[in-house]
Amino acid sequence: MKFHSSIVRDTFRSPLGDIIIAATDKGLAGLWFVGQRHMPKELADMPVWPQDKNHPVIKLVARQLTEYFAGQRTSFDMPLDLSGGTAFQQAVWQALLAIPQGGTASYGEVSRRVGNPAAVRAVGAAVGRNPVSIIVPCHRVLGANGSLTGYAGGLDKKTALLKLEGALQETMV
Repeated sequence: MKFHSSIVRDTFRSPLGDIIIAATDKGLAGLWFVGQRHMPKELADMPVWPQDKNHPVIKLVARQLTEYFAGQRTSFDMPLDLSGGTAFQQAVWQALLAIPQGGTASYGEVSRRVGNPAAVRAVGAAVGRNPVSIIVPCHRVLGANGSLTGYAGGLDKKTALLKLEGALQETMV
């Protein structure tokens, strides 16, 4: 992934752990649980992206995440900057945005939605590289048999998000 040079970041404290929010002037460019797989190298030990808790997109995202975790928000309304992904990744991420809260889809369903039903593995890779966790709901993608499969933030977080959204019953875990 390539990120715009104007990117800034801040940390949001969620009930599931700290989340890094990254934004450009175009919109939200990243949202990662601290320590999750596929975090940009720019956020490693010594982050190179400047911190800006007053950036309007970061403030908007923090407010909407607070409402989401409190059970007061079922959808997000913010500009996204997904320009760092390939055309295929962007198509997959757009398909993820169509999965409503409380719903799920399989990797096969997502591959059909992007017009490439044979690309299930490539879809899985794009889902795993989603730079905007929670907002672009990669946690709503399940295995073909409905099983909880990979999540860059960890299966415990995927489970918690699906429970919060009412897509996973206690007995299914």
